Amino acid sequence: MIIGQITDPHIKADRKLAYGRVDTAAYLEAAIQHMNSLHPKVDVVLLTGDLTDMGNMEEYETLRPLLDQLDMPWYPVPGNHDEQKNFRQIFNDIPVIKNAGAHLCYAVEGYPIRLVGVDSSVPGKPYGSLSDRYLDELDFILAQAPEAPTMLFMHHPPFKAGITHMDVQNLLNAEDFFACLKQHPQVCHIACGHVHRAIETVINGIGVSIAPNSAHSVTLDLEPDGPSSFTMDPPSVRLFRVTGEGMIVSHLSFIGDFDGPHPFFDKDGKLVD
Repeated sequence: MIIGQITDPHIKADRKLAYGRVDTAAYLEAAIQHMNSLHPKVDVVLLTGDLTDMGNMEEYETLRPLLDQLDMPWYPVPGNHDEQKNFRQIFNDIPVIKNAGAHLCYAVEGYPIRLVGVDSSVPGKPYGSLSDRYLDELDFILAQAPEAPTMLFMHHPPFKAGITHMDVQNLLNAEDFFACLKQHPQVCHIACGHVHRAIETVINGIGVSIAPNSAHSVTLDLEPDGPSSFTMDPPSVRLFRVTGEGMIVSHLSFIGDFDGPHPFFDKDGKLVD
């Protein structure tokens, strides 16, 4: 099974440029075409928040036709730039969104790995947090399938990446989150967005990754007082290969036309020199 992840497209209404220079709609279209073209075929795509830039309905109306170009099923969770009411309205035709409770926590069944969407957003705030009630609901959903290998997907990462201006707006109550997960050893990976960079770590034996952005990247500045800025790194998406044993292997796939592929060996099986 192959899982694709697209995060933080920050779509503006009527395809307006983000920050006056980033054509986020065109970048998202390129990411979608890239996902559709991959072989073997991507089975499902996870969208991990900040789908729009300001959360207004005009932006969602620009976003939705782009996402509908994906050839495979896809499932979204909101980020801090999204707006809960508009998010639910524009995605109300997706059964897991329509049937989700007040806390927008849901499970996607029917794949070799169970996919659980987690809404880490806090209305009007850049940081993420999960209330006690939300954690109770997550606990309930996870307890329904204790033997199923499970991946969580959410916007805010539950760790500090070393980029200070982003770290102050990560998941603030990560300790509570992992206390909940301690009861559910079937959770084997957490896929996040928010930081606009490819970052990976392991927490309590669980792999945790942040997907790169398919448009603009947060500047890689590990100075404690580094300013908030972005760079136009080569766009890419994250792919997860799920083995028959439930192991998750992560890859990055860069978007664009590159020279190659070129063979390592000639027609006689000798290394090209």
